[in-house]
Amino acid sequence: MNKPRILFWHRKDLRIFDNQALIKAFSLSNAITSIYILDQNYSHDFNANSRAWFLGNSLQELGNNWKKMGSRLLIEEGDPVLKIPQLAKTIDAKFVFWNKSIEPYEINRDLQLKKILKEQNIQVIETWDHLLVEPIKIFSGNNKPYSVYGPFYKNLKAKMNLLGLYNQDKVIFQFKDIDNKLKENKKINSSDSVLKKFLKNIKFNGSNICPCRPGENAAEKLLENFINEKKIYLYNSARDFPSQNGTSFLSASLRFGTISIRKVWNATLNLNSDFENQENYLSIETWQKELIWREFYQHCLFHFPELEKGPYRKKWNKFPWQNNNEWFQHWSNGETGVPIVDAAMRQLNSTGWMHNRCRMIVASFLVKDLMCNWQMGEKKFMETLVDGDLAANNGGWQWSASSGMDPKPLRIFNPYTQAKKFDPICEYIKSWIPELSKVSNSDLLNVEISNLEKNNYSSPIVNHNIQQRLFKSLYAEI
Repeated sequence: MNKPRILFWHRKDLRIFDNQALIKAFSLSNAITSIYILDQNYSHDFNANSRAWFLGNSLQELGNNWKKMGSRLLIEEGDPVLKIPQLAKTIDAKFVFWNKSIEPYEINRDLQLKKILKEQNIQVIETWDHLLVEPIKIFSGNNKPYSVYGPFYKNLKAKMNLLGLYNQDKVIFQFKDIDNKLKENKKINSSDSVLKKFLKNIKFNGSNICPCRPGENAAEKLLENFINEKKIYLYNSARDFPSQNGTSFLSASLRFGTISIRKVWNATLNLNSDFENQENYLSIETWQKELIWREFYQHCLFHFPELEKGPYRKKWNKFPWQNNNEWFQHWSNGETGVPIVDAAMRQLNSTGWMHNRCRMIVASFLVKDLMCNWQMGEKKFMETLVDGDLAANNGGWQWSASSGMDPKPLRIFNPYTQAKKFDPICEYIKSWIPELSKVSNSDLLNVEISNLEKNNYSSPIVNHNIQQRLFKSLYAEI
């Protein structure tokens, strides 16, 4: 008896191993062909040069892995609602498998697609893969979605400890490629040219200095390095210092799914023997909390899709943003005259990545010093970040703007005290602002830079204390 042919659709799961939908598909049949579609209606995957670079190189590796497993990865560009049914019909697929998504556009697209495939008598099977817990399986005591991180963290952590989590990294795949008569089909053989064209059009100059690395193999090496070099044990003390190599750099890998969240989470559980060391335990727990922040924002967007369009706290719709475009451009280019802000924005523009502490500093400065609408910053980040993710980016900006799900509604970062605390010897600042390299650390941190020492570096475009008072007065009015 011939096993049914399956079309597997890769989305934000650019890996073969520990891929929930793929494991389920393989249990039904090994006659699997995969596809990735450069969705013309969904540019979040590639509208930043850094993400296009990460995506293109990850797809290249993924295609090679499919060949090693005896099948192929097809690559198309266009509208998945049209492309998936066409290809499923071409290869005579009886099933289409994919992993579920949480963004509003993706959910609506998938609903349309399921309806069309049902009319073609093609069965859709979808699973959850990129979350630790399904959004529909965790609610507050009053049976509502969580809107505060603290209780969400406690509940999810308890579930993880109770249920355990097992990644299935050891499944050995051997697929069966499409029938010979279909191999000459132009649609089947267009994938190489589509990917080649995509890679050729990428204009990203930071590939050598971006700390996030594309592909499944690189993601596993980043995780191994974070664990084996004991960086995870120093995470609690080192994570806030941007000059230190204190983070895992796995954010883009998790965003594109070149590594599974289960594999990452299990890496923390496998360190149980070190939990007796209080400092080690605290660092491991702190990293787990960051992984759950990612989870929290994904769940929030799933349950509150309106977050994509505006603030969770509706009063912020009435805030009189100044939206000074000249100031915004200075901020965007790293030319505000505030060293820690400019260093961070230059790191972002050069590498496609920014240290998390600096993300909070620059976001607070844009919103509460320059009084630009947080959505301007959200857009800039999505146009630049290699790990740009709608849920995480939106959640982070709303947190910084005090417009989101946060029991502490007003939080203002002083960029100067932040620099003194987290870059005390100005190593980070001077690495990204070389024109300040000869200024003494004390003068730099105390903003006592003489005109002679500035070396064409600009003076601050605003006074933090004045802007802070103005912001608070405007906030009081709403």
